[in-house]
Amino acid sequence: MTEPAPTGADAVPDSHGINLWRADPAFARLLTLYLPADLLAHLTPHLDRLGALAGGRLDDLAGTADRNPPVLHHRTRRGDDVQSIEYHPAYRELERVAFGEYGLAALSHRAGVLGWPAAMPPAAKYAITYLFVQAEFGLCCPVSMTDSLTRTLRKYGDADLIARYLPALTSQDMDVLTQGAMFMTEQGAGSDVGATAVRAQPGNDGSFRLWGDKWFCSNADAELAMVLARPEGGVAGEKVAGLKGVGLFLLPRTLPDGSANAYRILRLKNKLGTRSMASGEIRLEGATAYLVGDAGAGFKQMADMINNSRLSNGVRAAGLMRRAVTEAMHVASNRQAFGKRLIEMPLMQRQLAKMLVRAEQARTMMLQTADALRRSDAGEPGAYALLRILTPLIKFRACRDARGVTGDAMEVRGGVGYIEEWPDARLLRDAHLGSIWEGTSNIVALDVLRAASREGALEALSAHVGALLETSDEVAGLRAAFHRAVDLAMQATTNPALARQAATALYNVTSAAAMAWEATRLGDPRRHALAAMVLRHRVLPRDPLEPTDAAATACAAVLPG
Repeated sequence: MTEPAPTGADAVPDSHGINLWRADPAFARLLTLYLPADLLAHLTPHLDRLGALAGGRLDDLAGTADRNPPVLHHRTRRGDDVQSIEYHPAYRELERVAFGEYGLAALSHRAGVLGWPAAMPPAAKYAITYLFVQAEFGLCCPVSMTDSLTRTLRKYGDADLIARYLPALTSQDMDVLTQGAMFMTEQGAGSDVGATAVRAQPGNDGSFRLWGDKWFCSNADAELAMVLARPEGGVAGEKVAGLKGVGLFLLPRTLPDGSANAYRILRLKNKLGTRSMASGEIRLEGATAYLVGDAGAGFKQMADMINNSRLSNGVRAAGLMRRAVTEAMHVASNRQAFGKRLIEMPLMQRQLAKMLVRAEQARTMMLQTADALRRSDAGEPGAYALLRILTPLIKFRACRDARGVTGDAMEVRGGVGYIEEWPDARLLRDAHLGSIWEGTSNIVALDVLRAASREGALEALSAHVGALLETSDEVAGLRAAFHRAVDLAMQATTNPALARQAATALYNVTSAAAMAWEATRLGDPRRHALAAMVLRHRVLPRDPLEPTDAAATACAAVLPG
């Protein structure tokens, strides 16, 4: 007599309610390498609680917010010409957890968040973000922009602007909090920022009046935004075309006297993903704004905010991939077909292992880049150049990998994964954002070459990877592969058609070297096998027509027991 087919929970495994921190013990081990022991001990209960929230309550809220996107109202019910955006209560609760409870936009800038007596290093912020984004992606854009705007304002703003706006930007009181945004894109000036046409007209009080349209403005009703605009009359009285003629301005939504500033949200975007968060088109109608830093260095100053946001994009991609892997592992471990668990089947093992490799690469690059940011902010020689190349590398490759990993996870779940009741569809839709915002893949790959050719970043990366390899157990062929990747990048600096190939090569060999270093420090043979798998499957040449069992054996070796 045959056994009846499984039904219900046995047939359709559901991970809802699991603790995403506890489901990923490798993350806790990795953090011992990147965070001081006392800080990690302090954060662990907070990460544990967030893992439980992300696997349950926050995931529910994120699904609800995704199905109920914000609505723009142009007038009050009395007919007053006052704009507002209506958010679902689920989104407001997500804001309370991210901005209020966990202080994600504040913890890099001041002491006291989560009871820690100092500002926290980037790795701590990104560790928390990495868990949060596994539940909700859309809100992480406003969180990142608020954090990045605060960083840029502190770095380039004058003392009066900092004193006026910093306390609210770093507040955890939701009634006081000011959120940030970045209004850069125009219809004719997307990736080509030098074509910016929005005008900045000098006022009589030292402020400027902004005129023109911005085409894609996320967190559209943020209280503060950094805006690129072209000063009328040029810089220092001289008209300058291109990037050097663009200034950076701080645009408040509400003026110091309490009145509304002179700009309008024309409409909200109907987006594929990040539907919980409001992105819109904005018309500046003589809006009051304040110059930040030097008038002719607007893009250079905005680049600091953009690079911070690019790193955040990489972190979010890493988090999405980890959530996708967790879902796929749960399904494969708990669903049976043909008398076996899916995870026992060789083809499924290959699929899961390849997903896991990409997710682990992104996580390692996230932590490596976060540490470079810490060292750069501390003024360590060479750290900025290293940060300058690691940031576009993770933004370029991890964001592209996330699109594939989330799609593969959907396939592991099967037809059920295609249904919007489950998290897979939302993960897949959100994953497509990363390789578009803050620079498309082509633009970011070219930025890797710009850093390599003009800023000494390739030399800094070579020194960094060399040091990693000196202190790690050898992965056969990795040193030679890295030297070839560097040679390819040098060729690409004079042949930009090679930019994507070179950026991919640098990302893969750098992540493999860092994973081998982590494996050695942790005494973790599985992580060493992951590093070798990066090299074997993503770097070295293979004959696709040659049958081999070695790949299947390697795939099985990297999966959890």
